[in-house]
Amino acid sequence: MTVERGLVFFFSVLFQISSTAAQRLPELGTKPSGQGSSATKEYLLGPEDQIKIWVLGLEELSEKPTRIDPTGNIDLPILGRIHAGGLTVEQLKLKLVERLQSEVWHPSVSIDIVEYGSQPVSILGAVTNPGVHQLRGRKNLVEVLSLAGGLRDNAGSTVKITRAIEWGPLPLASTKLDPSGTFSLAEVKTKDILSAKNPTDNILICPHDSITVPTAELISVIGEVRKPGSIVLDKRDTVSVLEALSMAEGLGPVPAPQNAKILRPSADGSQRIEVPVDLKQILAGKAADVSLYPNDILFVPVNGPKKAATRAIEAAIQTATGVIIWRRP
Repeated sequence: MTVERGLVFFFSVLFQISSTAAQRLPELGTKPSGQGSSATKEYLLGPEDQIKIWVLGLEELSEKPTRIDPTGNIDLPILGRIHAGGLTVEQLKLKLVERLQSEVWHPSVSIDIVEYGSQPVSILGAVTNPGVHQLRGRKNLVEVLSLAGGLRDNAGSTVKITRAIEWGPLPLASTKLDPSGTFSLAEVKTKDILSAKNPTDNILICPHDSITVPTAELISVIGEVRKPGSIVLDKRDTVSVLEALSMAEGLGPVPAPQNAKILRPSADGSQRIEVPVDLKQILAGKAADVSLYPNDILFVPVNGPKKAATRAIEAAIQTATGVIIWRRP
């Protein structure tokens, strides 16, 4: 009876030591996993993700990171091939604990995602850091745009989203299929999602989605004005000459407003057509205001010889894309 009690006491102490060590796993020279964050808990592992596994007492499984192969499997010493794709970190942990029952008494397992690679999303166009970014869990459209550093000043008024049909159609009113029927296409108003005016447009983004933020169409005001620059057409299709002149803070010191011109792209875009505008008459209220359209340039010449004005127009067209960009309130 004394021997039996001694064995019971021995195994009880051994169990307590094992449990305490498991709880202190990060303190025993190992790296704590990122399982505490909600994003990691929800993240589904997939091909190209790289994970590191720690098993107390099994150094063979704790030496180096393991990359999930294209079929969603990992090859581990002792355990062999295990399917990890489509599992959360916690689900894979439970799977490993079950497999280790025959190898380790009371196995303690910790898993950390070392590198994300299975949930790429392409973010292109007028964002600060365009390119391929990893979702790393559930993220909505605004959060994904933040991954790319946010919108640039010359971002357009819409965001375009393309999704492979295997992920289902985009849950947006503007959704349509591309001609091949393999992609779902939609666009949302930038202002609506950023201001939370229409929260339903701030949809969850799926892996392999493509998000494009087109560059906004501009109207430029250059020449003899106080503040040359460009107006971003993010709210409507046109602005008037007087509105554009107001944003340029008015005429410069020596203008020739009666000789102002609108430099408008031709139908094929190969050249610009000069449209005379008498700003002097418009400012005096003796002539109707004139509308400016996307890619128009309002040019106010210096009050000087015609030849000099012609040279100024040529120089202005060359530098029009490098001037200050305004956004109308």
